[in-house]
Amino acid sequence: MPPTLRDVAAAAGVSIRTVSNVVNGYAAVSDELRTRVQTALDELGYRPNLLARSLKQGRSNLIALVLPELDNPYFAELTRAIVEDGTARGFTVMIDQTSGDPERERDLVLRADRSALFDGLIVSPLGLTDEQLREIPASHAVVFLGEDDHPKFDHVRIDNHAAAQAATAHLIAQGCRRICAVGVHPSISRGTTTTRLEGYRAALAAAGIPFDPALVLPTARFTRDEGAAAMHAAWKLSEPPDGLFCFSDLLALGALRAAHDLGVRVPEELAIVGFDDIEDGRYSMPSLSTVSPDKRWIAQTALDKLTERIDSGQTDAATVIAPWDLQVRESSQRSGG
Repeated sequence: MPPTLRDVAAAAGVSIRTVSNVVNGYAAVSDELRTRVQTALDELGYRPNLLARSLKQGRSNLIALVLPELDNPYFAELTRAIVEDGTARGFTVMIDQTSGDPERERDLVLRADRSALFDGLIVSPLGLTDEQLREIPASHAVVFLGEDDHPKFDHVRIDNHAAAQAATAHLIAQGCRRICAVGVHPSISRGTTTTRLEGYRAALAAAGIPFDPALVLPTARFTRDEGAAAMHAAWKLSEPPDGLFCFSDLLALGALRAAHDLGVRVPEELAIVGFDDIEDGRYSMPSLSTVSPDKRWIAQTALDKLTERIDSGQTDAATVIAPWDLQVRESSQRSGG
């Protein structure tokens, strides 16, 4: 059996209360007693019962991170940042995947046993409706990542409209005039992909380039194979594009591979820009131009907001816009452009 507070007290020749005060860091213990108790703790290999302590404090120090796809490198990189920052704050981060299923998203956020187990949740939803969001009690410590704002909860997101507009404007500055937008989700009428499409259209309008619906290529998911399929579809158009704005780096990497297979020179014949700045894009051939959200900043700010809700119980909601920049690399940088 693991040693108990009683065992430590007996070894140190002090009361159980004194041992408890040392273990919990209370100041009302003399240096001599603290040293004696700590020696006994070390010799016996005592480890505190964190679950019992958490229940006593009314806190579990567990938070949940709910994401649509764990195998997406963007979410993997974001998860690493949240876990590292969360650990530094004393949290244990538990991770769950929804695959974008709105019922699973709703279940993970609303289940009573989860709200009792976790101090708070950080959620990146794909399919939650306004009606489902209204079901979540304002008292729940929840922070959302992504496009849709809701007056009850904090959101941390980037300005997808401005970022997409900048990416498209960059392609136009490189001389592109027939630019495909790759990644609209036909089943989703709002949200991230819709906003990125609006930014793309705004850049075209600002440059006096007519919008051509034939150049909008939908994808079911943000994956390499979908990007490759979109590239093949684009090259079958009666007038092929000279630029691709892909709504994720995975789509862009798939398109890069398909362009190579088709014998299309990048960026000379086709300039490509992605979105997310995942590590793979920095090492592709050619290296991938991309919109780069500050993932560390997003992680830190989401945890700041969640900690505020956990510590104070405050329910005032805010939407925070994360910084981003456009990383111009070989896939879109034309000589003289």
